[in-house]
Amino acid sequence: MLTFTLPSFAKINLMLRVLGRREADGYHELETIFQTVTLHDELKFSELPDGNIELVCDAPGVPADESNLVYRAALTLHSYFNSHKGARIELVKRIPTGGGLGGGSSNAAIALMGLAHLWKLETDPNELIQLGAKLGADVPFFFRGGTSLGRGTGTEITPLEDVSERYLLIVTPNETVSTAEAYRALRSPFLTKREPVVILPSSRAGSLQWLPEDVLHNDFETVIFNLHPPIELAKRELLRHGARGALMSGSGASVFGIFESEAAQERAHEGLKKKRDWQVFACATLDRAAYSEALGACKRFLQV
Repeated sequence: MLTFTLPSFAKINLMLRVLGRREADGYHELETIFQTVTLHDELKFSELPDGNIELVCDAPGVPADESNLVYRAALTLHSYFNSHKGARIELVKRIPTGGGLGGGSSNAAIALMGLAHLWKLETDPNELIQLGAKLGADVPFFFRGGTSLGRGTGTEITPLEDVSERYLLIVTPNETVSTAEAYRALRSPFLTKREPVVILPSSRAGSLQWLPEDVLHNDFETVIFNLHPPIELAKRELLRHGARGALMSGSGASVFGIFESEAAQERAHEGLKKKRDWQVFACATLDRAAYSEALGACKRFLQV
């Protein structure tokens, strides 16, 4: 019986701009720079002979039914490919839920790839990406990994030249941020007025070098900091402990800091982990090649 385990990596947003609401469908137009990081969940896939989908998770409070994107990914494949094969999926959670780190979207993308491999489905990255986009706006990014520019609702992905490795601390205060609440609070005075960012795609970048610290910006920060002061405190504490730059990821609640060395990262980690109601994770940026390699046989489902 085929059994294998895949990592499901988190993401941060090095830049996030909300350009306004689209008249056609009411969704907000975004421009963001996604970056995969080494913090990850794990999904273990095993065949089941009866055609059932069984999802188990080690984290209290994480649903194991159709409200979980992993389960919905499996049902999507069943429906689209008229498949009747079964699977047991064991989800080991490390990425904080609701932290703006794309954990659910990453899980969904890895579930699509893992189940396509487990069930030997005849499919390709483009087909899986289209299915993934219906599950969540961030899902298509996880078929690329590394450093990428996201436009539209976040589903239009263009690879960028990978940033050089950066040592990170991710801090997640004990705050619950509703994405819908964040958008409602983001009125026109807070929307970005600047021209869209111009960064060359990786295919054209050549020897272009750029630093993530130079682009750090998130339109959600002002409104979320007003609604959830502990998140602003987390950013201030990261900077106070030596981060070269810090930014809230997505619509929160997580904030990441960039450190110049592993030693600086470790010193800050020692100081910040004493905050008892904060989760603090030491990790690093993960480039596209390392992301692909980590997925093993399933890397054939990545868009290159």
